[in-house]
Amino acid sequence: MAHFLSQNWLLNRRHVLRGLGVSLALPLLECMRPLRAATTTDRAKRSVFIYLPNGVNTIDYQILRPGADYEFSQSLLPLEKHRANITPISGLYHPHGMGHHHNCSSIWLTGGKIGPSERNTVSVDQLMATVTAPKTRFTSLELSNQGQSLSWNADGIQLPSQGNPGVVFRELFQDPKGGVAAQRRGLERRGSILDTILEEAHSLELQLGQEDKGRLSQYLQSVREIEVRTQRADSWLDTPRPQVDPRVASQLTRDVSLERLGEYLRTVYDVIVLAFQTDMTRVATFSTGSEGKGPSVPEIGITQDRHSLSHHNANPKLMQDLTASDTFNLQQFAYFLDRLAEVKDADGPLLDSTMALYGSGMAFGHSHGNANLPIVLAGGRGIGVRHGRHLDFNTPDPTQGYEYDLRIASKHYAICQKPVNPRAHLSNLLLTMAQKMDVRTERFADSNGVISDLLA
Repeated sequence: MAHFLSQNWLLNRRHVLRGLGVSLALPLLECMRPLRAATTTDRAKRSVFIYLPNGVNTIDYQILRPGADYEFSQSLLPLEKHRANITPISGLYHPHGMGHHHNCSSIWLTGGKIGPSERNTVSVDQLMATVTAPKTRFTSLELSNQGQSLSWNADGIQLPSQGNPGVVFRELFQDPKGGVAAQRRGLERRGSILDTILEEAHSLELQLGQEDKGRLSQYLQSVREIEVRTQRADSWLDTPRPQVDPRVASQLTRDVSLERLGEYLRTVYDVIVLAFQTDMTRVATFSTGSEGKGPSVPEIGITQDRHSLSHHNANPKLMQDLTASDTFNLQQFAYFLDRLAEVKDADGPLLDSTMALYGSGMAFGHSHGNANLPIVLAGGRGIGVRHGRHLDFNTPDPTQGYEYDLRIASKHYAICQKPVNPRAHLSNLLLTMAQKMDVRTERFADSNGVISDLLA
């Protein structure tokens, strides 16, 4: 499936050839950039965040040597062919994630504090979306197969997610029934309703106490976000959607269940690649499972969910199955990188312009260890990301590395419980990525600096 598009929605030579009664499958050319997409001086930059619940079997996952001459671990071996385009990172953690157990995914992209009197903060993908949204039809994609979105808005409210790739495809590429006129009438009705809500809310605000005003303000922020998205949707109505090859459309809209996890994951990844290729959006998140469950892998004989496997209590069979599940999920991620490397826009392979962060908010699931998180950053070499090394923050100097002795499991598990380097915040990586996406900020959450080793 190297070519998703029929190309006839793009400029301009294709239209000329079709006008002469000729239909040729041309490559993506500079003159065929998507409508409203980047100019020659503004290369499209994309980011996708993919979450694996319940950590990993760290004994089989851990890379032992830092630097460029590292050897892939058993679990990470599927990524070996992408060595030049990935950076495995050890030793990062979220200070506010320590002890949060099954809420790890909630702060994976925020670094925020969560408690009875504290709500979450904005996720890094949504910061990026504030930069990219004016250039794309959709602000961002939020995908999750078990209902736990990774994305949070500026007011700390979790955004809704969709787990059915067919539904996502249809929303992206198929016009709603009734045509443009019906869509515009619907958006106008929604706009009128929002105007009424805002007007009545402002009148109500005068009668409320301070605490209730705070709650109302939070509600109004969500209403305003809907208002902005409604206005943006209206501005795109007269721009035709990309036309996708019918054979591809049938593949991406077929019913795929978690009973065939590999097929499901690859279908979601294909939808993301297509959304990036057509410049429908430049930011996406995908949670591959909830922390309280996590999908099993029936096609390779693993019937227990990831949550059950992660609480293995050193049971050899459960540990073996967890490693198999880890490896299987990373094989699907490798497929995603394959697709990003194969598919091109006017600037080259999508992998060069796309940063893909893969990992978990937990390291050692059995005891809910939240340090030494399993993290892999891939792609983005064309926008200034440096790859080809294992960065190990389990010492103050990541080039020196930590002396791992996996024969002594308790010693290894200890660094998954408590960070070796307390300054190695995951938010530093999120800040680095945000700046590469042209977010103008010097801090994100509890960051204390960028990861300079990732800068080309």
